[in-house]
Amino acid sequence: MTTTTAPATTVAPQHRAPVRRPSLLRLTGVELRKLVDTRAGRWLLITIGLVVVAIVTLLLIYAEDSEQAFFTFFVTSLLPVSLLLPVLGILSITSEWSQRTALTTYALVPRRERVVAAKLIAVTLAALASVLASLAVAAAGTLVASATGGAGTWQFDWSLVLNAAILQVTSVLMGAAFGLLLLNPPLAIVGYLLLPTLWGVLGEMVKPLRGPSEWLDTSKTMEPLFGSDAVTGEQWGRVAVSLLVWMVLPLAAGLFRTLRREVS
Repeated sequence: MTTTTAPATTVAPQHRAPVRRPSLLRLTGVELRKLVDTRAGRWLLITIGLVVVAIVTLLLIYAEDSEQAFFTFFVTSLLPVSLLLPVLGILSITSEWSQRTALTTYALVPRRERVVAAKLIAVTLAALASVLASLAVAAAGTLVASATGGAGTWQFDWSLVLNAAILQVTSVLMGAAFGLLLLNPPLAIVGYLLLPTLWGVLGEMVKPLRGPSEWLDTSKTMEPLFGSDAVTGEQWGRVAVSLLVWMVLPLAAGLFRTLRREVS
């Protein structure tokens, strides 16, 4: 009786193709979709659009005929939108923690700074889109004004578009900075609304704080951007200092906290 041994076969190791991480462009697209997928984000965007239309409509009804001009429609619609955009930035940044999706998101994209960067780019694009919406509604309002007896003038310094973009982008990024720092939507919204307002009030009431308030109160530093005169170098310096305190520093501290926070 003989025993036959089957020849040993060597199984070649399978080489798996490396998993490609999603690009920053794709992550930004995901974050843009999240802005309209969630109920809060979708209604906030709708509210921003309705506010712009409502402001121009009220000006058409109640403003003097001489004031019904493209410049007035555009500039007047910027302020209420700049108050709502920070909330959008806060909701976008804190959504992973408030909706308990941080574990899934950061498991798929372990480098958290890339997710944060995509969120910041997404809300920046939303802020720029709001400027375009203000321009479009202001143009429509000007056409209606010219047809109904208003001034309907188009005289406009187009450098204000750049200033408007700076206002809206910095507004949404300041909100995102507070969201990164606090990682809690209600707390971040209250902190964003309370702290700068409290500083502005103290700057008016406490005499020694009036000087620093001229450099740190964003409501004052941003005001020259929409004046009739050109913005001076000192005024740009005040804008930079106020944004350093209320945007850059909270962003840096919030990013540090987000990168180190344990996901559970």
